[in-house]
Amino acid sequence: MTIQVTYRRTSRLSMRIVKNGDVHVSVPIGLPRKKVESFIEEHREWISKARKMTDERQEQRAKFYNQLPLQTRVQIDESLTRLKALVEPMVERYSQVMGVKPSKIYYKPTISRWGQCNFKERSICFSFYVLLLPDWCVEHIVVHELCHLIEPSHNARFHSLMDQYFPRWKEARKETRKMLR
Repeated sequence: MTIQVTYRRTSRLSMRIVKNGDVHVSVPIGLPRKKVESFIEEHREWISKARKMTDERQEQRAKFYNQLPLQTRVQIDESLTRLKALVEPMVERYSQVMGVKPSKIYYKPTISRWGQCNFKERSICFSFYVLLLPDWCVEHIVVHELCHLIEPSHNARFHSLMDQYFPRWKEARKETRKMLR
């Protein structure tokens, strides 16, 4: 376990556990090192519990993503075929309803995002891992990305568009997030 101490303009000591299990401590500029060491020592039990939870969460994420093997060219090609058959009819249907059309649709094995829209290029990328989601959650992601062709940010107008074109979007987002808990 690595403990990283960073002095910054803050009014109090704080710490967090990052994905790899390291501890990041934010310290007000000028606070004596003894106080920092004391703070860390007082929170050893919390650090231990938080690291354990982080490890469990990372294991659960790995278990989820490992359900879709993408190690060989054959596996990638099969997944891509399934993905296109699932996503492209949804894109076509909602594009007509919404009056938008992406210039390009592509797919990547990303684990940080289910989908991504490049507003300027008018292109949309979907993660291979949407194949692990229920179809109605995939539909939510498709509508979400198509809405970004109309409104690039997550503002009130964007949410209004989501309400209009996929009224169950909040429920779908909740279900999608649950997959990784």
